[in-house]
Amino acid sequence: MSTSTSTLTPIPVPSTSQESSNPHPNAKPTKTPRKKPEPGQKPPGSAKQGGPANQKGAGKLRGLEKDSPEVRLSKTLSWLLRHGAKGEGLPMRADGYVKVTDLLANPKLKGQGLELARLKEIVAADAKKRYDLISEGEGDEAVWWIRANQGHSIKTVKLELCPITSAADIPTGVAVHGTSRKAWELISKEGLSKMKRNHIHIAQAVAGENVISGMRNSSQIFIFIDLQKALDAGIKFFFSDNGVILTEGNEKGILGTEFFERVEDAKHVVIPGWGRESGLAA
Repeated sequence: MSTSTSTLTPIPVPSTSQESSNPHPNAKPTKTPRKKPEPGQKPPGSAKQGGPANQKGAGKLRGLEKDSPEVRLSKTLSWLLRHGAKGEGLPMRADGYVKVTDLLANPKLKGQGLELARLKEIVAADAKKRYDLISEGEGDEAVWWIRANQGHSIKTVKLELCPITSAADIPTGVAVHGTSRKAWELISKEGLSKMKRNHIHIAQAVAGENVISGMRNSSQIFIFIDLQKALDAGIKFFFSDNGVILTEGNEKGILGTEFFERVEDAKHVVIPGWGRESGLAA
């Protein structure tokens, strides 16, 4: 009687030790590759999206990260009302007014917690008086409208401006345009241009001298305009609602250098060749 012996082959059990996955004694531990983020998604551990001025689910505001939420909101409002309304699908009247309800529903502002009450605060607190907020109708039927007082590049906007007929109409007796040194290089050759805007902006005083609007506080060069000479030459000037002097310049949108009375730097030093002694002013 013969017997057969069956041999059982042992099944290897995978080791969970580091040695089994890295058999070489000097091998580095194997790292699990990180999953790539989906398009538009920031990787784990990166900076949080949004912030006080860009709430989750809200549109991105204009301005710098260092700017306060109120400043960024104001910059976004200014851009929408001066330049972006058409591209953003915001209906705008010929006089520049936009319905507040339409404005607040815009993707750039929706989700920012901006309501009529806060909008009123922003408008009232704006040092340069950039906006005009009005109500038409009474009680529950009232409709609120807002516009930028000046600075538009939207060609269909026709503001109700107050004509200036004499240099004596300027309360301060001053008409000055502020700019940067870099821009001055071209302006000194070609004059002031309205560029893509509807008007050239001129202030009634140098920035820092109780000027409300019409000039950036960062201006480095100040161009004083001989307003009467320009008026006599047929150039038209107007006041905006917040006191900025506006002009379209000549038929090419230029206010020529012949109307520059003098030009000063930030220290009120006359730029050589651009003072009364140079014969620029009549």
